[in-house]
Amino acid sequence: MRQLQHPGPPQLCTEQLPALLLPFEARLAPGQTLLAAVTRVFAELGADSGVARLRGGRWSVWPYVLPALSRSPAHAVYFSERHEADAPVDLEEATLTFGRRGDRPWLHAHVDWTDRAGVPHCGHVLPDEAVLADDSAQLDGWALRGAAFEVMPDGETHFSLFRPTPEAGPERPIPSTEATAVALRVSPNLDLCTALESVCAAHGWTRARVRGGVGSTIGAVFDDGRIVKPFVTETLIRQGEIRSGADGRPQAQIDVTLIDHLGGRHQGRLARGENPVLVTFELVLEALPGSLAGLG
Repeated sequence: MRQLQHPGPPQLCTEQLPALLLPFEARLAPGQTLLAAVTRVFAELGADSGVARLRGGRWSVWPYVLPALSRSPAHAVYFSERHEADAPVDLEEATLTFGRRGDRPWLHAHVDWTDRAGVPHCGHVLPDEAVLADDSAQLDGWALRGAAFEVMPDGETHFSLFRPTPEAGPERPIPSTEATAVALRVSPNLDLCTALESVCAAHGWTRARVRGGVGSTIGAVFDDGRIVKPFVTETLIRQGEIRSGADGRPQAQIDVTLIDHLGGRHQGRLARGENPVLVTFELVLEALPGSLAGLG
């Protein structure tokens, strides 16, 4: 399994906090930036943080960045320069994490879209600049209670990243025995599938589903044998579930779309034990009905 040395000391950990989820569906209001439209939805729910899947919508302004090699020793990898898509673009699907950056709302989204000519693309949208042109963007989300995502400095990668933190405000913390989900951030060089399987095993869950799912992997190895050799990626989880395998242990089935730093766009199911995280992976794991044996 490939590994990447970041400038700071390695963590090799899965940060996690117990939580409850409030599922919701909403249409985004046109004429706003992606950040403003999503912030409005969460504000109407009285929630500061959560994860979501976004589908559809025609966007009149679509700025984005791509994964790239680092141009300085301050980071092991980095982003490309800012790009502007040939608008309008049609969003196919996206996963996003919504939370706080300082005293303001912020979100992190990796997106699959088609441009004016119908060419498919994938990348990291700039949420405070992208503008929605119509009312067809559907947001399926899960607001968090008991935990939140907050942008914080990371000593290993030297990036500021979404990390799970206790929920601010007067609400009481969620006891582990009541939680039906965990907010997660997986650090670099841990295999994504193995990390999620370990969380389920530790909590005694026989089945769990991935909600959200925004991050990066060191290239990719798919379960059909395909290998993505360019090692800098931006990745979104299309769907993910952890189930008991034939041996009774959790086994992750994670389907992704990713873009690599040479411009290759790829889709497939990640091979277990072969896909280490590049910089970060943030998501929520929800225990499915009948699988909850209590959080440890």
